Amino acid sequence: MNDRLVAVDLGASSGRVYVADVGVDHFTLFEAGRFANGAVALGDRLYWDILGLHRGITESLARANRDGPISSVGVDSWAVDYGLIRADGSLVSNPVCYRDPRTESSVTRAQELIGLTELFRRTGIAHQPFNTVFQLMADQAGGYLDEASHVLMIPDLINYFLTGIMATEITNASTTQLLDTRGEWDTEIFRTLNLDPSIFPELVGPGHVIGELRDTALSLVGAAGPIRVVNVASHDTASAVVAVPATTANFAFISCGTWSLVGMEIESPLVSEKVRLEGFSNERGVENTFRLLRNVMGLWLLQESIRVWRLRGDDVQVNELLARCELEQPLRTIIDINDESFLTPGDMPRRIAELCRRDDLPVPQTPEQVTRCILDSLAMAYREAIRTLEALSGRTVDAVHIVGGGVNNKVLCQLTSDACGMEVIAGPVEAAAIGNILVQANALGVIPGDRWSLRKYLACTHEFVVYRPDPLMAKRFDERAT
Repeated sequence: MNDRLVAVDLGASSGRVYVADVGVDHFTLFEAGRFANGAVALGDRLYWDILGLHRGITESLARANRDGPISSVGVDSWAVDYGLIRADGSLVSNPVCYRDPRTESSVTRAQELIGLTELFRRTGIAHQPFNTVFQLMADQAGGYLDEASHVLMIPDLINYFLTGIMATEITNASTTQLLDTRGEWDTEIFRTLNLDPSIFPELVGPGHVIGELRDTALSLVGAAGPIRVVNVASHDTASAVVAVPATTANFAFISCGTWSLVGMEIESPLVSEKVRLEGFSNERGVENTFRLLRNVMGLWLLQESIRVWRLRGDDVQVNELLARCELEQPLRTIIDINDESFLTPGDMPRRIAELCRRDDLPVPQTPEQVTRCILDSLAMAYREAIRTLEALSGRTVDAVHIVGGGVNNKVLCQLTSDACGMEVIAGPVEAAAIGNILVQANALGVIPGDRWSLRKYLACTHEFVVYRPDPLMAKRFDERAT
């Protein structure tokens, strides 16, 4: 009999719930539920509808349970955001979205008190204005922390809703820029910024069984129980990297979705000034590994562009748009995909045009040209990040693995192979959910062994697409890069 394990995978644009029938030589994944997510503007704030997400999760779990008893559940999500819990266990408010601009004064204040260079040296996490540390400072300044007894990162918050138990999973905790490189809360940072480390519950690692669904959650799901809840690698990128079907350590990964995380797996953090200046983070992974990675803005620009075109009445079909963009002149316009003007929601085609005029670049005029500009720029950003990873780590990358929703974008996968001049192995698409399931299966003894055993198991139960560089396009990327 196979175990039925459930992955709750929360992204910035949707939540997905998957059920996997898992055996020693068998892995079948199917979708039990999908529901919308997105920042909700209210007044001058952007919030996440955490209660709507909880409803979507429990309704999906109920559907999954009708097809057979569930053994366990694990939750992963995006990083840095959190919910505040009062002493009586109630939620202070909906969590604020990382795209909300409220942290500007916090960054300035942190620079004055401790310095951004010192923050990186102590934590190994690259500066981003939306890092948890700056959000907490903003909530402190606004008086919101006065109401709170605990801070729970988004997956920890969902686990709390399901079990009534609080814990802080370490892969997501590492993105707060409050955890030191040893994996402990940096009390000096907390003290300097007048924050209280006790506001975070106990730190636990991936594979820790937090508890079981409490009676109220079992009632919503329609299950008799028990259903265990496992702390997986709760940062979705950490889960996705578990599901990279690599066979050797010299691989680079691109977890490609709304954001693109370009990195490699390393055993010890790299915190030199050069690493900081290059914008790389050392985020924690399974088995005390680190993910040396750079945040690249990702398919967010294309998603927002499509949203704007549709609002204007254009019937944009993604597959048709991608096919037409292949016919456009390649490498005509390469932009800085990480320009700060792209961070917040809005009219991306207009912002791209403004940046091009500012930098004296050819301005893309049509949806096809805008799309080609975005994809070419992403591929160039991936190339530069991987070249820099090799220089910083002293390791030669012999293959690039793309996982996540970007796997479905065949144009981007081929352009990435062309830009990097090496094979790109694409898949799995639902890497975060699959990595989530693999950690659960490992914790419950269904699939024993280390992370390499999990990857070997994955390679035997899944198929992947290999892209190889086109010599002419690879040469054009080389020429453009120089």
